[in-house]
Amino acid sequence: MIDHNIRLSSPEIGGLWGTYMQEKMSVCFLKYFLHHIKDGEIETILQKALDISIAHLKQISEIFSEENIPLPHGFSDEDIELSAPPLFHDPFALSFVYTMSRMGMINHAFVTSNIARLDVLDFFTKALSQSSELYRDSTTLMLSKGIYDRPPMISYPKKVEYIQKQSYINGVIGKKRPLNAVELTEVFFNIERNYFSILLCLGLLQVVKDKEIKGFIKNGKEISEKQIKFFNELLIKEDLLGTVPVSMEVTDSTTSPFSEKLIVALFHFLNSIDITLIGHALSLSMRIDLATHYSKFIGEILIYAKDGFNIMVNRKWLEQPPQAPNRKELEKL
Repeated sequence: MIDHNIRLSSPEIGGLWGTYMQEKMSVCFLKYFLHHIKDGEIETILQKALDISIAHLKQISEIFSEENIPLPHGFSDEDIELSAPPLFHDPFALSFVYTMSRMGMINHAFVTSNIARLDVLDFFTKALSQSSELYRDSTTLMLSKGIYDRPPMISYPKKVEYIQKQSYINGVIGKKRPLNAVELTEVFFNIERNYFSILLCLGLLQVVKDKEIKGFIKNGKEISEKQIKFFNELLIKEDLLGTVPVSMEVTDSTTSPFSEKLIVALFHFLNSIDITLIGHALSLSMRIDLATHYSKFIGEILIYAKDGFNIMVNRKWLEQPPQAPNRKELEKL
């Protein structure tokens, strides 16, 4: 380990801490999928993803040890039950790697842009590259297996055009213009994320017994269904056809392979990413009807995320991220 005289900054501590928690969670799910996987091609990608997550945990542990920063507890083998029957068919495991690698690229890119210390910068730069690799591998395999739903195609532009009227943003009153390529991209991937969430909810609703958590999952499923309905209807009205799920990837198992803590933590993570991505879509939207619905969806997810936060706090499941000292309290000592 290189000797460093420069202390870690708050974004470096926060980025490493958050990544450690996410990787601990990923390790649990990847171990579970690997235990049940039958498809050799998917198994190779799962093993690669697991090896990367374990390596990341080791590197962060070393950095924190050098800086005398305690490691968060996160999750462990106690949060998975490998003897439980498989809850999902093999394609869902591939979808999991695909989804998490996309989210990894987004998270690592955000963190990398805030890092200055070279060892931490090297770590996140490599992590970003590895997430991109996993995304490429999973997408390529999904395409070869015919389970990747391609985004809508549009005609190539024939010339450069400028917006002529302010009515370009009009999407509520009067005639709506067609979706542009940027807006169409955000609509499609919002639908894709929500289909993944619905499959996840369908499986978990079969196995979770706790009424409060079951209600929480059911509410999440309804939010995803509402978003899919709106965006599919939007695409159909634009003569672009709605997207449909490729296959049912949930088994008939009623035995939970995951701890309730791990389940709610996964939803907590997915909510935070969803708010980020819908906010990104909102920033790019140039049609008022889209912007209005994106704003509404963000509000709904924030309320839903608060419910998950309350469950985790009430059950003492939510670890507190590193925070700045309370100077006013210190003054009283």
